[in-house]
Amino acid sequence: MRLPHGRDLPLPRYQSALAAGLDLYAAVPDDAPVTIAPGKRATISTGIAIALPPGSEGQIRPRSGLAARHGVTILNAPGTIDADYRGELQVILVNIGGDSFVVRRGMRIAQLVIAPIQHAKLVESNNLESTERAAGGLGSTGMQ
Repeated sequence: MRLPHGRDLPLPRYQSALAAGLDLYAAVPDDAPVTIAPGKRATISTGIAIALPPGSEGQIRPRSGLAARHGVTILNAPGTIDADYRGELQVILVNIGGDSFVVRRGMRIAQLVIAPIQHAKLVESNNLESTERAAGGLGSTGMQ
């Protein structure tokens, strides 16, 4: 659903035939672009709300070009959109680059990937099945 402040923007769309994500557009006012200083973040409206089918989620992911060229990424990547959420999609952009970044209306700021989910049934246990790795954690399998 397009919201009033996003009526003139394109709907999210795939930019190539085999793209995994739909591009999301910034619905900031034409006369009030958002400047994100280095080390700062901003929540950017997209002007749309969606209804995902049960058994799916939306993943809000960064755009690689913004990250590579400007150091702009998504703070909680991937952001999760639950199937029962009906509010506006918003993107938390963070600038980890060295220069301020300006978000203008209609700019492609993120991508939305729709993915299946599974709900797990947790069962408490006093013993876990043994594995070769066991409790080896962070970096325990090496670098090479």
